[in-house]
Amino acid sequence: MESEYKAIMIGGSAGSFQVVCKIIAALPADYPLPIIMCLHRLKHVRSGFVEALSIKSKLPIIEPHDKEPLRNGRIYLAPANYHMYIELGNRFSLSTEDVINHSRPSIDLSFFSASYNYKRKLVGIILSGANKDGALGLKSVADGGGLTIVQDPKECQVPTMTTASMNATKVDHIFTTKQIIDFLLKLT
Repeated sequence: MESEYKAIMIGGSAGSFQVVCKIIAALPADYPLPIIMCLHRLKHVRSGFVEALSIKSKLPIIEPHDKEPLRNGRIYLAPANYHMYIELGNRFSLSTEDVINHSRPSIDLSFFSASYNYKRKLVGIILSGANKDGALGLKSVADGGGLTIVQDPKECQVPTMTTASMNATKVDHIFTTKQIIDFLLKLT
């Protein structure tokens, strides 16, 4: 059965790493949709992050290069210290424009471009985080007709980001990590 969605976008910051590890560990090697992750991370630490995620994942984890085409069945991670956009034609675009919400990569910018591209075919998920980056991005997913999910703030290590997202827009689902995993597995 083909999914009605074309991509899954995940944003997270402080407290999201363990959740992301659980999510990607649960996805089978033949998971058909692309997963695009924009996670706040230390900008000067270039290695280790992808490797740590790759240990947990049955899917390839890729930090895309500028103009790299987006393919199904992969997990993409915004490179450290770059804003990551999804352009029309399903290609990544990277930039070193000014930080937004004290962050580069900016979750909002990634979500804005993905929602513009995929509209109602996008699932947007916001996880634990310490600032409001991602709240307006998730609102753009909702405004475009996409499906919105936030990690249950009661479960978050740092609920600022999920709470800000819930204040910015009406979200479709407030899920625990297990519910997010179950939902993603049911999507396909």
